[in-house]
Amino acid sequence: MFKTSTARRLYVRPMSNEPTELPVFRTAAPAVFCDPDVVTGLFAEVLSRLAAVVDVDDDQLGSPTPCTGFTVGELRTHVLGWLQFFAAALTDPAAASPRPDPENFALGNGESARSVVDRALTAIHQAIAADAAGQMVTMSSSRMAGDGVLAMALGEYIIHAWDLAAATGRPFSAPDVAVEPAHEFLHGMVAPEYRGPDTGFFDAEVTVPDDASALDRLLGFAGRDPRWSSTNDPAKVS
Repeated sequence: MFKTSTARRLYVRPMSNEPTELPVFRTAAPAVFCDPDVVTGLFAEVLSRLAAVVDVDDDQLGSPTPCTGFTVGELRTHVLGWLQFFAAALTDPAAASPRPDPENFALGNGESARSVVDRALTAIHQAIAADAAGQMVTMSSSRMAGDGVLAMALGEYIIHAWDLAAATGRPFSAPDVAVEPAHEFLHGMVAPEYRGPDTGFFDAEVTVPDDASALDRLLGFAGRDPRWSSTNDPAKVS
């Protein structure tokens, strides 16, 4: 979903010994992201679906995905590294401790990808209980409201879970109650300049039918063709 260069500008705080007052990256999240009971359930729904598709066979790691430029293996590493980062940011909003570098993420010997998702879900639930939504969260050279960080993360993992499922030939669904507020948030956040093959959050929007499902509308907004499959990918990785 988020291209690496954009993600680093938004999320990864530069290493510096100089105290700075970071600017605020302003967002407007739907009210549901300030309801701890509801948002806890939304993350449980979405991350359980991610956990179901994130472990893949070795012979699938080089397969193409709907996320342009990423193989299955590369996307999985991206997904897990940034999920670990989101969990750390939400549990330590002021960045009092060093953050994990998502670009250096690697699974440990014998570690399952699902276990990384499960740990992150536990940490995010703890952060929600500690009012992460009501705090400013240091992400990089800017800060974001916690409810916006939660909304962005939820959308990120709905989309990337679908990416991995589609790329590996597995079914995927997400409840409208999670998809719709995530889409509403991203629609307000993703300005035209955030789109593009190299520096944007998303590729160009894909038109979907007027009667498309909530998930398909979100996928189209995120630059995915909901009909994508590895057999019809024009940029198939050899």
